Amino acid sequence: MKTPGIQARHVWWRLAAISCGVMLLTVACGSGSSSSAAGAPSSSAPAAASGSPASSALCADVAALRAALDKLTQVKAGAGKGAVNEIKADLAGVETAATSLANDAKGQFKSQTSSLKSALASLGTAVQSLAASPSTSAAASVVTALGQVTTAAEHLFAAVGKRCPSAG
Repeated sequence: MKTPGIQARHVWWRLAAISCGVMLLTVACGSGSSSSAAGAPSSSAPAAASGSPASSALCADVAALRAALDKLTQVKAGAGKGAVNEIKADLAGVETAATSLANDAKGQFKSQTSSLKSALASLGTAVQSLAASPSTSAAASVVTALGQVTTAAEHLFAAVGKRCPSAG
């Protein structure tokens, strides 16, 4: 059974993914209007569960990953190519944060970090396709891939929540 805090984060991530999808569809359709992609970020600095340096590093990595994911979902729709470049840069930040978390986890949460890395690779491929050939179908692929990243991140945060209570 999920706690209200986890449910709220789950809903927020879903709304952020949908908002990002709407932004990408706007970019793909050639609209020149600018709009914000999601609501207020829900990041909070996790506290170390045990106080050990490994837990502190892991919790800091969780906070960094959450912030990077928030940034990825906060892209502003504007001049098509600029938004795609912003997504690429934000995606690189998420990949870096995910790698740091996986390294500091030292094999823990391997299933969840592998799923997230796989979802990020799929998103990267979808973004490259969107950059090469902007279209509604390419934007839809990015939205789908972003949803997969969101789901994988939720699973990782839930697993890490046992070590970093504010992560879940």
